[in-house]
Amino acid sequence: MFKYLVSFLVHLIQPERTQSHRRVCVRFMLVLVAEIVIFSLLFHWLMLYEGREYSFFTGFYWTFTVMSTLGFGDITFTSDLGKIFSTVVLVSGIIFFLILLPFTFLQHFYIPWMEKQKKEMVPRSLPQTTTGHVLIAGTNPIALNLAESLARYDMQAFLLCGDMQVALQLMGRGLNAVLGEYDDKETYRRLQADRAAALVVMDSDIRSANIVFSAHEATPDLNIVAGVEKLEARDILRMAGCSHCFHFYSLLGEALARRVIHPSRRVSILGHFGRLVLAEAPVMRTPLAGKTLWQSRIREDAGVSVVGVWTRGVFSLPRPDTIFGNSTVLMVAGTAEEVNAFNRMLSTPVEETAAKQPPTIIIGGGRVGVAVARSLARRGINAIIVDRKKDIDCGEIPVVCGEASDLSFMERAGIRTTPSIIVTTHDDDANIYLTIYCRSLRPDAQIISRASLDKNVNGLHLAGADLVLSLASLISATVINLLSPNRVLMLNERLAVFRSKITDILAGKTLKTSGIRNNTHCSVLAVHCRDGSSCINPPADFELKRDDVIYLIGDNQAQQLYKSYYGIVMPDEPASAQWQAGIQLEKREQA
Repeated sequence: MFKYLVSFLVHLIQPERTQSHRRVCVRFMLVLVAEIVIFSLLFHWLMLYEGREYSFFTGFYWTFTVMSTLGFGDITFTSDLGKIFSTVVLVSGIIFFLILLPFTFLQHFYIPWMEKQKKEMVPRSLPQTTTGHVLIAGTNPIALNLAESLARYDMQAFLLCGDMQVALQLMGRGLNAVLGEYDDKETYRRLQADRAAALVVMDSDIRSANIVFSAHEATPDLNIVAGVEKLEARDILRMAGCSHCFHFYSLLGEALARRVIHPSRRVSILGHFGRLVLAEAPVMRTPLAGKTLWQSRIREDAGVSVVGVWTRGVFSLPRPDTIFGNSTVLMVAGTAEEVNAFNRMLSTPVEETAAKQPPTIIIGGGRVGVAVARSLARRGINAIIVDRKKDIDCGEIPVVCGEASDLSFMERAGIRTTPSIIVTTHDDDANIYLTIYCRSLRPDAQIISRASLDKNVNGLHLAGADLVLSLASLISATVINLLSPNRVLMLNERLAVFRSKITDILAGKTLKTSGIRNNTHCSVLAVHCRDGSSCINPPADFELKRDDVIYLIGDNQAQQLYKSYYGIVMPDEPASAQWQAGIQLEKREQA
């Protein structure tokens, strides 16, 4: 309390206080003093009228007690005129002391002081010791999701805000916010941009160009990552100084299209770590439906290991008695040859490929929907777009104009026979509505939905979607994978591959006796031995040795459990050239 009192008193006497506040306060005090003097003089005059006489100080004493509503009652008038005067003084005191004085104090003293305190809470610069941090230019929900994702992976992120109130709100949510102008070169110098890991720009294309240009001019070596709304803007931002430009809507559309069941290509590649390939495959319409992991003989017949199971958005580690349902998506790991063998195990003969299937229905002809349609066309899968608008440029892909919620219209579009439905509108509420509607019409169809925000992923799964991909998660995964290619490979909003060096806690133990799976719910994908050799899908009796590098897959909670049990120790050296090449290959494929 004393600290705040001293701060407030210092604020009152500071010379930089605005003249308008001073003038208002001086005028108020002059009026108040004049009124007290006049009431004191009238007090003496009325007391003489009643035949009593008091000192000059007593007049001030009586005026203050009445105006402040204390009313001690030791000095009172007996005449009606005196009582009327007392009432006038009392009402004036109520107006001045109980209404005008608190308002003046709050408006011209307390509120400016509080505003100054708030401004001092929001930093405008970072310490010179700050290094390896990520600056995010943007405060939209996707930018906030990125900041939260970076924090989960122990990456320090700062949201650059131009408005103090927005910065205070972000700080209230536990996020790091800094105040500064996006287009001011000094802002980036104060934020130690020359020591930052990257600047991520999440704004409109025109504003992003200004941000990138200003940041690049201030710090030419800064790694700048930006998302664009239009494909044409990528070249402009690159000329402005952007290091990596992504049209995330196209990436999301391609990711959605890869999940569509293709009779001759059931497996979708998620990422590479050298010889290790991560992939996923939906169980729907495969010989695995209804079987347990033990009955499927996947490892014996194809060589891949099932390292995880997705069921309507819930990730779990597989057990021998885990039953594969139509909504199950398998996460597998193995070499490229083993993944291809697994694909052949699930696929149908070539003569029964997608060319003879009814077209896939894409609801929504926006940027994501068009990207989905073009990606499906490249894979040889027929598609049809359903949208309200007529002028949709998607090449030779047919577009049907109408309401997706109209049953007769959807029946004409082929809702009764289509094998897959993809919901791609930008409104998550509409996507949930359409997912429920489509699931009621086609309980047996594959339904894939897009979510703009991670918080709506579970809702879409509950609505009936077999697979849900989040735009916010895709952006976070892309940025994190760019920033830490040797540390973590983020697959989606909750699942990631990470690595750690074997320490004394695990050295000398086998995978079975280490307790990694039981204690942390992580699956071991591979072990990169200190002699340079690699073991993909190591058996249960594989012995871990000190300084080996272990690669694991798990969700956020599993990673935290592994850290608490064994500690995540990053290797001193980057991933070997063999493993690093796989990461770079995946980046080129995404680009």
